[in-house]
This record gives sequence, structure tokens and C-alpha cells, in this order.
Amino acid sequence: MDASIPFWLYIVGFPLLLGPLVTLHELGHYLVGRWFGVKAQAFSVGFGKELVGWTDKRGTRWKLCALPLGGYVQFKGDMDPASIPHPDEADKATPEERDGSFHHAALWKRALIVFAGPAMNIIITLAIFASFFAFFGKPVSADPSETNVIQSFAEQSAAREAGLEEGDRIVAIDGDRISQFQDIQDRVLMFPGQTIEVAVLRDGDRVTIPVTIADSVETDRFGNSSRVGRLGIYSTGMAFEPVGIGEAVSLSFVQSANLVDMMVTGIKQIIVGDRSVKELGGPVTIGKYAGEQLSMGPLAFINFAALISLNLAFINLLPIPALDGGHLAFYAAEAIRRKPLGPRSTEVAYRAGVALVLALMVFVTFIDIAKFPFFGN
Repeated sequence: MDASIPFWLYIVGFPLLLGPLVTLHELGHYLVGRWFGVKAQAFSVGFGKELVGWTDKRGTRWKLCALPLGGYVQFKGDMDPASIPHPDEADKATPEERDGSFHHAALWKRALIVFAGPAMNIIITLAIFASFFAFFGKPVSADPSETNVIQSFAEQSAAREAGLEEGDRIVAIDGDRISQFQDIQDRVLMFPGQTIEVAVLRDGDRVTIPVTIADSVETDRFGNSSRVGRLGIYSTGMAFEPVGIGEAVSLSFVQSANLVDMMVTGIKQIIVGDRSVKELGGPVTIGKYAGEQLSMGPLAFINFAALISLNLAFINLLPIPALDGGHLAFYAAEAIRRKPLGPRSTEVAYRAGVALVLALMVFVTFIDIAKFPFFGN
């Protein structure tokens, strides 16, 4: 951790980041469930021992718990906070037990209740990005006609070593059309070490040159390292162009889609071994980054919150039992089969999902701890 940052920013940053995001995620589940007449037994921010709480007139226990690593809404009929149904009891439920029970609601209602949590995180991200675009405008090239023209090279440039020259206009990479400089960055950033075919216009002729993207490890002002791909080229400067609300919203969707694409690419690269698992981050890393972004001011912190909110939605929609995506996968199977999966197999799958999630949390936490300086490499 950066010694120049007051330690209290790390302590405050983590709950200030995850607290609202988790609460709003669970509020999405709760509000849609309440809309459909499903009764909530508990609404918890955090896990473990209850620190403070109260019970409302509808019988919902609202509570803040000791372990601030998530939260849950436990609906009527859930065996536990992971919304695992009681095995063999669904069909035996009395009319009174069925009333307001999550697992006796219509399939489409259950699916919408489950999806509402990640949807809330996506909406948060879109709202933050749209607000930024509406307030600051969108980044554009200072000279749009020269946006994909190489103006100069970095001191260490993979593009120059491959044979590209100043004045070359990059028109395609691996056959995909390039219309602006950002397209080049998007194609290169996540693929260090990969060889690409760069098509350029040079003196009126189209020339295709193979370029191996430089594998660069870059360190930010806080000492955080990241492995990225670089060509080592510069184009014209950037400016900000004012946009209306409609375009700001549209740009927020594009920005979010690009981030999701980067997440998927990163996971694929870790699975196939192109990236190290050391690049994964858990609660400690999130807390560290939260404190650092908070030290840079509210705008940097809010922008980081948008990124984490989108990550929460993405992770929760993975088809792992016990996560929202796992529930949706079971509902999809139920819709295809026109009947639920067997209660025992469902319980086993959900418990295996819980075990997998816990194992992943322990794994990324050990990675976090191993990054501390006193452990060396």
C-alpha cells in the first residue's frame, strides 16, 4: 500500500465502495420480489454475525452483518441465503406456506427477481458513465481526419521495428476496419505478444505489415502493475465534444460493452495460460484500489465504482449454482423440461456451487496476500 495515502482511506474506501453497490444489488431482488408478492424474511448487507438490525411491519429482518463481502435477500421458502429450496418440501407445502413463497412463484417471476440484482448493477454503471459523458462530453480526436494516422513513435516501438512509418494511415487490423485511434487501442491492449496484420495506406498504396504487439508491464502512481499490449505509436491529441442525453446514454452502453469484452478476454487468457492468475484480485485488492481511487477525489472513486458494479453484475451472471446466473440456468432448464430438476440433484448442485464460490474467494484472497511486499515474488 502507498505510504503517502492516509491509511484511513483504505479503511473507509472498501465499505464505501461495496456497501452501496451490494445494497442496491440486493434491493433489486427485494423490490421486484415485493412487486410480485414474494415475502422477504431477511435483507442483509454482509455475512456472519448481525451487528445491528430491525424487523419491519412486513416481517422482513433488515440487518448489517460483520463480514462486508456481499449480502443477500432470503425469501420465504429459501433454505438459506443462497435461495436453495427445501428438498422434498415444495410439493408438500400447504396453501399458507405457498402464499408469498419464492419457490412457488411463476417461473418467469422467479427469473425476473433473480435477474433484478445484476440488472441493478448494470443500471448503476450505465447511469455513472452516461452522467460523465453528459457532463464532460465524449473524447474525440483533435483532428478527426488524422485520427488513425501515425504522427510519431514511442522510444520503444513495436510498430516502428516492424516497418511502419510516420504518415501511415492504419485502415485495418487482421481484416477488421479501423476508423479511429481508439479502435487500435481496443484491438491491442489485451493482446500483448500477439502478432497482428496491420493494413496501412502509404503514398496511396495499401500495404499489410505483420506486427508483434509489445508485451509491456506498466506501473501506475501507486505501484500497481498491469500487463498490456502496446504498438508504440501516437496520433493527434484528444479533445472533448459535448453530447446530448440520448448520445450520452448510447455511449454508456458502448463503454460498458467494451469493458465486458475485456473481462471475457482476460478470463479466457487466464484459463488458457496466456495470463497469470496473479492478475486476479480479491477483496484485499479491491480495498486497496478503493482507497487509492478515493485519494484521487470523488470523480475517480465514482468511476471505479462503475467498473466494480459492472464486475459484480458480470460475476453474478456466471452460470455457477448459488450465484444469480446459476439460478437462471436452472430456470432455463426448467422451462425446457417443463418441470423443475429433482430436489436432491438441485440441492447437491447448489451446495457444490457454494463450495466453488467459497474456494474461489479463498484462492483470490491468498493471491492478494501473496502480493504483499514481505512475501517477495
